Amino acid sequence: MTAKMTRARFLPLRLALRELRGGLRGFYVFIACIALGVMAIAGVGSVASSLSDGLAREGRTLLGGDVSFSLIQREARPDEIAFLRARGTVSVAATLRAMARAPDGRLALVELKAVDGAYPLLGAPTLKPDIPMPDLLTERDGVFGAAADPTLLTRLDLKIGDRVTIGSATFGIRSAVESEPDKLAGGLGLGPRFLVSIDGLRAAALLQPGSLVRWIYRVRLAGNDAGDRATATLGEAARTALPEAGWEIRSRTNASPQLERTILRFTQYLTLVGLAALLVGGVGVGNAVKSHIDRRRDIIATLKAVGATGRDVFAIYLSQVMVLAAIGSLAGLMIGAALPFIIVGAFGHLLPLPVAPMLHPDELALSAVYGLLTALAFGMWPLTRVHDIPVSALFRDTVAHEVVRPQARYLVLIALLIATLAGIAVGLAYDKRVALVFVAAAAIVFALLRGIASGLMALARRLPRSRITMVRLAVANIHRPGTLTPSVVLSLGLGLAVLVTITQIDGNLRRQFSAALPERAPTLYFIDIPSSVSARFDEFLKRLTPQATVEDVPMLRGRIVAARGVKAEELKPSRDAQWVLQSDRGLTYTGEVPKGSKVVEGEWWGPDYDGPPLVSFEKKLADGLGLKIGDTVNVNVLGRDITATISNMRNVDWQSLGINFVLVFSPHAFRGAPHTHIATLTEMHDSPAKDASIIKAVADAFPMVTSVRVREALETIGTVVTNLVLAIRGASTVTLVSAILVLGGALAAGHRHRVYDAVILKTLGATRLRLLGAYALEYLMIGAATAVFGMAAGSLAAWLIVTRLMTLGFEWQAGSAAIVVAAALIVTVALGLAGTLMALTRKPASVLRNL
Repeated sequence: MTAKMTRARFLPLRLALRELRGGLRGFYVFIACIALGVMAIAGVGSVASSLSDGLAREGRTLLGGDVSFSLIQREARPDEIAFLRARGTVSVAATLRAMARAPDGRLALVELKAVDGAYPLLGAPTLKPDIPMPDLLTERDGVFGAAADPTLLTRLDLKIGDRVTIGSATFGIRSAVESEPDKLAGGLGLGPRFLVSIDGLRAAALLQPGSLVRWIYRVRLAGNDAGDRATATLGEAARTALPEAGWEIRSRTNASPQLERTILRFTQYLTLVGLAALLVGGVGVGNAVKSHIDRRRDIIATLKAVGATGRDVFAIYLSQVMVLAAIGSLAGLMIGAALPFIIVGAFGHLLPLPVAPMLHPDELALSAVYGLLTALAFGMWPLTRVHDIPVSALFRDTVAHEVVRPQARYLVLIALLIATLAGIAVGLAYDKRVALVFVAAAAIVFALLRGIASGLMALARRLPRSRITMVRLAVANIHRPGTLTPSVVLSLGLGLAVLVTITQIDGNLRRQFSAALPERAPTLYFIDIPSSVSARFDEFLKRLTPQATVEDVPMLRGRIVAARGVKAEELKPSRDAQWVLQSDRGLTYTGEVPKGSKVVEGEWWGPDYDGPPLVSFEKKLADGLGLKIGDTVNVNVLGRDITATISNMRNVDWQSLGINFVLVFSPHAFRGAPHTHIATLTEMHDSPAKDASIIKAVADAFPMVTSVRVREALETIGTVVTNLVLAIRGASTVTLVSAILVLGGALAAGHRHRVYDAVILKTLGATRLRLLGAYALEYLMIGAATAVFGMAAGSLAAWLIVTRLMTLGFEWQAGSAAIVVAAALIVTVALGLAGTLMALTRKPASVLRNL
């Protein structure tokens, strides 16, 4: 009895496998769609986990020690250095921007890094030629040694052995520095690296009061067993013993917080791309299951005729779907799991990030769950059709298509599957708000596309009968029983919306960072202008370029340590406002409302104010921190806490690229504090030669001032953005390939009906050309209606991403949208006619005999 029960229990699976012995014909799109989606999610998860493991493993090296303490605009005091040296071995480094002058007078902006004799505590820089650090940077005959990035050597046409001047010091380039163990912890630089000694930096006379120099003190704890608890203890001890130091403290577990956040966000985006591929592929699953059930109608009828119940037949074909989903998921998992190893093997020597390739069972299991749930959710609806349709309806389904709604229990099961899929996507997301928006948008897009298909069919049904045969046939095909319209609209609409979204984002990022500077954007920035010479510097610029506009403001750097009486680390900011608390910020003071700012709440203090410190806060960020008028903000500046009351809120036009700050203080708030000025020069020209002449004149007259050409800085940022866009394009290709597969599968699903229609019409006298024309017109009308939606939905999605998530300006790229729509229509008509041509080649007699 037990054996019989076991055989009965597995009978549906046995029958399902027996039927699949004939091959996987009709299921290639099904398997490919699941495999692509699972591969994308598994690959992204595996690469991200391997990268996180690599960062964790190399955390000490990336940081340059176990704990780092950084200060802006000031060196650590003797008592602070003594505190650190009592805890372990200390290495000191200083970073700032400066101008390097070649012997022929050419200038270049460099990221200057000065290190002491203990550098590096961990790891080693890659130097060519490889020279010990003491020999590399030591002074010889009044010339300090240096190592330069190869980019700088190329830019200034220098070679090893040449000399450059920075500030008041001369440096001999003794080696090229190709990599630094702690480079990732420093963030994005606007110029090539120039490595010197601390003594060389002091000789350059760039360390003026208030100069924008960051001092970094790295500590390597004694012993090899110093764990995370020891690093956390040291950080807490430093905050307790030196509460006003204003340290930015990092441990080896968060060597580069911004990099880790970027990786998490980018991983989430790519995971959502994988989910989009799965959702698009889910349509292919539904089409494939529907087509399979359609081809097996005689077998299903026979099974029911000999006594099989609707539940038995449903179980057989559900087993088939799950077997096929498992095959597709396994293929996707194998490729996704291998992706980290492939990347490291092929591009490991080019990667600036430490990737530790290995298998990640949790990521692979999650990807498999996504694949199986997607196959179930989308395959369930067509599967339920086999349960309730009687035998007679199955036999006459070719000529009398009967629409059957699933039973309530199946509808509940489908809803639970979709809810589970959405819950996993949101619950495991880094940014749950973005994931929730994605899920909601996907549901809305599916509903809208189904509505468009229904509306298109209803419109075609109500159109007056045309006297032109081709038009009449095309319109009838759009709304006839068993029409392809819903499948084609859903497949094409999803793919088109994704493609338009990507192209619009791509175009706007390129426009923002490379092609379209604001009309009144500054031409040059000048930083580290000593306060004592700021008035003379402004006069010099006005004499040099009388037609230009010069703007000059005082600048300090400070770190928000508390707000409304709550410590910064205990505040709960919104995601959009977190960055304000994560590092030091630029600060200024003025009696006038800054250009590019508009007071939207509260009152400005006026130029003659001389009372207690007041501060103006940028409105959106204040809201993100939960601040209001009258709250206090504590900012640590040069090791001293300044408490100011919020007097007003401002909206800031950041895209003008003018001088603007999150925090603007009242006059005299920083009375007596050493600081520098920052200035901009705005001139209506785009001449690199003219810019170079201005930069040279400034460097000759004020060697301590650093000049930054705005367009070059944007080009540097634009290069990073372009690389991100390329990665986005590559990942989105998976979704687009899925969409094309699904579209082809949807058209292939109707091939049997196309053959039947073509044979009947040819028998009645229709010519091949007329039938081709009718089918082409049908696909063109469906494609055109769907293209309008795809363009609108994709453009709206791109606008929301660019303006809300990226907080950039948006400009609709009409040309790229038109190209995408045209390409989609061509692909739709081409795929449709390819199947139609095959149908038209069939002989009527052979088809009619087998009906």
